[in-house]
Amino acid sequence: MEKIVFKKFKEFGADIVLFSVALSWGTTFVIVQDAIKDIPVFAFLFLRFFLSFILMISLSLKYIKQFDKTLIISGVFLGTLFFLGYATQTYGLIYTKSSIVAFITGLNVVIVPIVVYWLFKQKVYIFSAIGAVIAAFGLWLLTGAGGLDSFGKGEFYSLLCATFFAIHIVYTAKLSKRYNIFLLVSIELFIVAMLSFFASLVIDPFTFPKEYSYPLVLALVSTVLFATVYALFMQTYMQQFTTPAKTAIIFTMEPASAAVFSYFYAGEVLSTTQLVGAIIMITAMLITEIETYCN
Repeated sequence: MEKIVFKKFKEFGADIVLFSVALSWGTTFVIVQDAIKDIPVFAFLFLRFFLSFILMISLSLKYIKQFDKTLIISGVFLGTLFFLGYATQTYGLIYTKSSIVAFITGLNVVIVPIVVYWLFKQKVYIFSAIGAVIAAFGLWLLTGAGGLDSFGKGEFYSLLCATFFAIHIVYTAKLSKRYNIFLLVSIELFIVAMLSFFASLVIDPFTFPKEYSYPLVLALVSTVLFATVYALFMQTYMQQFTTPAKTAIIFTMEPASAAVFSYFYAGEVLSTTQLVGAIIMITAMLITEIETYCN
């Protein structure tokens, strides 16, 4: 009985930490928007993830002897998925509205249970299924994606983005139980950085800025420390103790926290519909927590 209670407590604690991860992503959204006015997207991603790799590998030196072939392959796999998610999201923003991209990207909350069942034949609990549908509806209201009346290149890239992020969530839950978290995250960060670097060389007008403005430095510091090293390490570690479906639902709080932070930081006005959407998403997250105590 004590083991069951301890397991449930760890799962609830993991969900709380994953919620803080979603907040760290959401609260840096506006800051990054300011930064990419001074630097191309892939160039920024390269700097962000390379600096994060330097910090992460410096914390991982005492585990360096645990490097092996399967660990490297797993890190490369996760890093590639993570990069493809960012890349397809970026291309989606070229061809359609950001609200549409945000909404379709957030649909990974629905894709994750499908991936879990399709790849591993694991059942999806009823509370996760209900929470996923409710969260998707709340996200639709929050992002104002009511203009989704066609399906073109932007929507296609956004759907690819949602799929890559969904697969990343699912495999992070699996691989985090097998390998040293410090080394796994270090490899993942390095791969994202290198792929972003090569993409920047091909696509961006420049990769290294001539000067580093205050918004750029602020964005790099905040994303490296909080939205990358802290967020990716905690996601990888905490997914050992909770389900991929719950993780995806918790991560829908990223756009909700971004909207709230934009209100206080940038003075952006939230409509009543957006507020209702945010409340619905919080409700969806709370519904999935019932699962912790029922299974």
